[in-house]
Amino acid sequence: MATIFTIPHNDKLLFPIRCNGELLSQVIANVLRFCEGSDIDQTQWESGRYQPTPTIIEAAMALYSGHSVKEIARSDASAINLSETSDTISEIIRSSKEKSYKSICFVTGVPGSGKTLVGLNIATKHIDKDNELYSVFLSGNGPLVAVLREALARDKVRHERECGRKFKKNEAMSDVKMFIQNVHNFRDECLIDFKKPPIEHVALFDEAQRAWDLQQTANFMLRKRKTPNFNKSEPEFLISCLDRHPDWAVVVCLVGGGQEINTGEAGISEWIDSLNRSFPDWHIYISSRLTDSEYGTEKVFEIIKNSSSTVFKDKLHLSVSMRSFRAENVSLLVKQLLDLKPSEAQKTLADLEGKYPIVITRDLNKAKQWLKERARGSERYGIVVSSQAERLKPHAIYVKSPVDPIHWFLDGKEDVRSSYFLEDVVTEFQVQGLELDWACVAWDADFRYTKDGWEYFSFIGDHWNHIWKNERKGYLKNAYRVLLTRARQGVVILVPAGDRDDLTRKNEFYDPTFEYLQEIGFRVI
Repeated sequence: MATIFTIPHNDKLLFPIRCNGELLSQVIANVLRFCEGSDIDQTQWESGRYQPTPTIIEAAMALYSGHSVKEIARSDASAINLSETSDTISEIIRSSKEKSYKSICFVTGVPGSGKTLVGLNIATKHIDKDNELYSVFLSGNGPLVAVLREALARDKVRHERECGRKFKKNEAMSDVKMFIQNVHNFRDECLIDFKKPPIEHVALFDEAQRAWDLQQTANFMLRKRKTPNFNKSEPEFLISCLDRHPDWAVVVCLVGGGQEINTGEAGISEWIDSLNRSFPDWHIYISSRLTDSEYGTEKVFEIIKNSSSTVFKDKLHLSVSMRSFRAENVSLLVKQLLDLKPSEAQKTLADLEGKYPIVITRDLNKAKQWLKERARGSERYGIVVSSQAERLKPHAIYVKSPVDPIHWFLDGKEDVRSSYFLEDVVTEFQVQGLELDWACVAWDADFRYTKDGWEYFSFIGDHWNHIWKNERKGYLKNAYRVLLTRARQGVVILVPAGDRDDLTRKNEFYDPTFEYLQEIGFRVI
């Protein structure tokens, strides 16, 4: 008699069962006895469709192949949210063209809600360079741009070859580079002629909150572009590029709250300041949720809310997470955890019970095993860490080791450079905007819980130094926000035990953080 085995987390999903023809009826009967629930309506089942939630990479490939957001999203709140937001932006573009307006709209949303997907959806609708509605998707996130471009080029080559056509990868990459551009390359093109408008009338800026402030932009222009006395922040200059059009233009800013992670990232307030300062004739479209604390726009919001050029459209906010398709409250839980609200976090964690597993451990090998046991098929897993986590080296986690995000995110289990090998790790800079199915977040002593709140450190030479500047504290806290919201299906958090013989890894650097997570209610493995 054939034996039926469930996988370790016992969720009624079976491993493939091998049997011969004589045992087939017996196996089917055993499976039916094992299963619970109401009978399946075979007509409804046959007419239904398999509709898993796509990763951002899978979604980008589908959109680039001509599918719409409605076709690739689940038939639930996230699909409705995405479609409504995309339709709202399309209407703003149409209206701006008809009335010869210059317009800017801010798309906000919780982590993993599909902001990047909305931008890609709009860009793929208007991909014809000869069309006046031609759009470009821009991002300053180098790893995201590189991974998306490589994925789209590979998929294009594969599709053409399956159809019996010879197609070189460099041809595919050339087309993709026009569709997805690094914002810095776009900026440099606009610097060549300060009067000539870009060919695009619509520019979609992903992670717009990460655009540089005036000082960072001026420093870069002097150091890298030999351009002294540059007097515009990155948001102001980018708006000015589209403002060169004599008739109409639309800028779409895709904004993540609490996602600024690097020096000189201005946040969304600099975009609004630039509009108030230099572009008073532009029409501004925002959601009322732009006032939420994580967007840091409270002061400038007061200036524009009563302006006749400001229009509120709440459909520009994506409130439902697509990434965490089994649990919509993961980003809320992370916010409560980081904001030191353990009682609220406990309640949110209870709501996630059975939907989205989050566990904690002090043993890296247990964390790796947990990932491998839960991931099925091609589900991707990997280790993510803070860029300041320099004392994880004794655990063979070295943040300074160079990693190619293309191999890490796209290559398979046979490639030692891929995330699957759990050897190379990526930081917040490489993983922001991208995602995994299952993630191990390795938590170092750079971000420590104490009875007085979080303490912030960077490792210099042979010891930890306190971080005192509020701006840098914010970047480090946001780094952990990014890391803790990368997984679509579940997370294991590794807080090492420390080493009393190592002054840089004292137990007291790690124990309070682990105990805080225990207090919230995360299960220990």
